[in-house]
Amino acid sequence: MKTSGLLGALLLVWASTTFAQSALTEKGEISGRVYSDYFWVASNHNSDLEGKNGFWIRRVYFTYDYQISEAFSGRFRLEGNSPGQFNTEAKITPVVKDLYLQWENDQHQILAGISPTPTFALIEDVWGYRSVEKSPLDLLKFASSRDFGIAFEGELDTDGRLNYHFMVGNGNSNSSETNPGKKFMLSLSYELTDHLVAEVYGDYNDQFENQDWFTLQGFLGYQSDSFNLGLLFAHQQRQNATQYSAGNEVDLNLEMASVFSNFTLSEKTQGFLRVDRTFDNINGVQNNDYFPISSQSASTILIAGLDFELDNNIHLMPNLEAAIYDESDLTGTTPGTDLIPRLTLAYNF
Repeated sequence: MKTSGLLGALLLVWASTTFAQSALTEKGEISGRVYSDYFWVASNHNSDLEGKNGFWIRRVYFTYDYQISEAFSGRFRLEGNSPGQFNTEAKITPVVKDLYLQWENDQHQILAGISPTPTFALIEDVWGYRSVEKSPLDLLKFASSRDFGIAFEGELDTDGRLNYHFMVGNGNSNSSETNPGKKFMLSLSYELTDHLVAEVYGDYNDQFENQDWFTLQGFLGYQSDSFNLGLLFAHQQRQNATQYSAGNEVDLNLEMASVFSNFTLSEKTQGFLRVDRTFDNINGVQNNDYFPISSQSASTILIAGLDFELDNNIHLMPNLEAAIYDESDLTGTTPGTDLIPRLTLAYNF
């Protein structure tokens, strides 16, 4: 009886595994992506961070995509990362990055749940190196890459050159809702040629106590097989924000610009270069994981590196991130330069 019971259990496990693999092959797909670094803080505006070095996993994604029917599909993605504040031994904890149901036809899609925002989907595509650093508005805390809500996207003309992405969300990324207001986001892009695309984006985030945020962004991108180039300018108004020096509430008008490129050097080697310019001190960037930036002054941020393709979907990328600061209007001093060399390994599975 014990032997037959064990045999029956083994057969049940085998049958369940076979069925699951068959269903996965027919309708679903599991994939993963990892961004890991060896880093060294060569210099920093915060002297406590200088000299710190080590290995960490900046991002790991585990994704399950499932085709429910011809019109409906879904995505479930977990994200985990090593703590990036240089002062904790906490372990990697996964969180839900994407969780949405999608309906689509030939020209339009509707997504319900946690999904990518319209803010920088196109920009990240042209930048091409999320494995090295976030897109400019994400890095500088102007907006988030995800939100919980409902999104509509698709084509507005028959040849697919004019595209839209509209979303209504909580305005709190993939965290729980904390206020009755909502965030409204809209991007419109137009393919001027087969290689050149222009996009305008705007959002309104209804927050607590009349501390609303308004964002406008313009973007021009060029893409080809061997060369990409992006030009970006953004303006954000933060109403009744607490000013750092006197503690009074004022409307902050923040502006930033970015130019970036990636380019082919040989069959297995690419280069990338990016310059972000902030024209104001921006609160919140001092809390960035992996690359904390001083919130006391305007800055010029430099990102540069090489990309060696070791194998299909395996990339080794020596790179450098730097932040050079203006004299602070708040303190009258100039923060020290940030300089962080890194060796990044990125791979998919």
